[in-house]
Amino acid sequence: MYIWARPDWPNFTWDDRALIEPLATARLNQGRLLGRMQGLGFDLQLEAQLQALTEDVLKSSEIEGDLLDHRSVRSSLARRLGILEAATTPADRRIEGVVEMMLDATRNFDTPLTEARLFGWQAALFPTGYSGMTRVRTGGWRDDANGPMQVVSGPVGREHVHFQAPPAAQLPAEMSAFLDWYAAPPDTDGLLRAGLAHLWFVTIHPFEDGNGRIARAIADQALAQSEGAPQRFYSMSSQIRRERADYYAILEQTQAGGLDVTAWLQWFLACFTRAVSGAETSSSSVLRKAEFWRSHEKVELSERQRSILNRFLDGFEGHLTARKWAVLGKCSPASAQRDIADLVDKGVLARNPGGSKNTSYTLVSGR
Repeated sequence: MYIWARPDWPNFTWDDRALIEPLATARLNQGRLLGRMQGLGFDLQLEAQLQALTEDVLKSSEIEGDLLDHRSVRSSLARRLGILEAATTPADRRIEGVVEMMLDATRNFDTPLTEARLFGWQAALFPTGYSGMTRVRTGGWRDDANGPMQVVSGPVGREHVHFQAPPAAQLPAEMSAFLDWYAAPPDTDGLLRAGLAHLWFVTIHPFEDGNGRIARAIADQALAQSEGAPQRFYSMSSQIRRERADYYAILEQTQAGGLDVTAWLQWFLACFTRAVSGAETSSSSVLRKAEFWRSHEKVELSERQRSILNRFLDGFEGHLTARKWAVLGKCSPASAQRDIADLVDKGVLARNPGGSKNTSYTLVSGR
C-alpha cells in the first residue's frame, strides 16, 4: 500500500527526539553560513548568490536527466540579478523558463502558492509544450489518459515500478489539501516544513512532467520563508544530485511505508547540512575576494586597477604579467608597468622570484 492510500493520509508523524540532534546541527551550519555571507559587501553577496543559483538550476534539471548549458544558465541568472558583466551568453526559452521558475520561488518567497502559480511554473519548464519529442500537458493537472502515473526504471518489457501516484480524479482534493496546509501558519520548524512540503508534493505527483523540479522549488521556497530572505547561498538540488541514488531510495522507502516520516526527515536534514557545508567550500573564492579587499580597503586604487584585480581574484588563468595587464586594461605596456609598480609599492602585489620581461606577480591577500 502506498502512503497516499492509507486511511490517515496525509497526517504525517515523526519522532521529535530522533530529529533534535540533526535539526540542531542543520540550524548551526545554516546560521554560520548566513552569518559569513551577511558580512560580505552587496556585490560579493550577489556573486555568491549567482554561484548557488546556477548550481541549483543546473543540478535540479540534471537529476531528471536534463543537461543544461552552464554558461547560458549563469548568464540568464546574472541578467536577472543585475550582474551585467556576467551576462555574456544568450539562453534559449527552456533555460529562461527554468530560471524564471526558480527565481520566482525564492525571490518571491512570501507570495502565496496557488494552483495558477504552480501551473505557470510547470508551463515555464516546457515552453514548447514538449519534453524532447514527447508532448507534455501543461496548464492543468495530469489526466492519466495513458494510464496511471508511475515512476519506473529498467528496459521496456522489464520495467520496475518504484511508485504509483494517486489517481488523477483525486488530484483536485489532494492539491487543495496540500495548498491549504502550505498557506497556513507553520506549526513546525521551517526546515522540517520544507522537507514535508517536498515529500508531500512529489508523492501527489500532480503534473504529467516536471514534478521533481517543482517539488525542489517548493522546498527552496519553504527554506527561504524560514530564513525570511530571498538570497540563496546554498543549493539543496546540487547536494541531492550528488546523493541521487540515496534520494530516490529514501523516497521509495517512505512512499511505500506508513505515515511516520522520521527517516525521510532525518535524511532531508542531513542532506541540507551537507548542502550548507558544500556552499562554504564553493563560495571560498568569494570569501577570499572579500578578505583580499578587506585587507586593502584603505589603499587608493584607480578604477582600472580595481577592475583587473577583480578579474584575477575571479580565477583568471595563468600568472599576472604586465603584458596581460595591458590586454585586460586596454592600455599601453608603459601604463601597465606603472599600474603594477604602484600596486607593488602599496603592498597589493608581490613580485615572483626571477626577473625578465615576463616577470609575474602575486596578489597579496593581507598585511
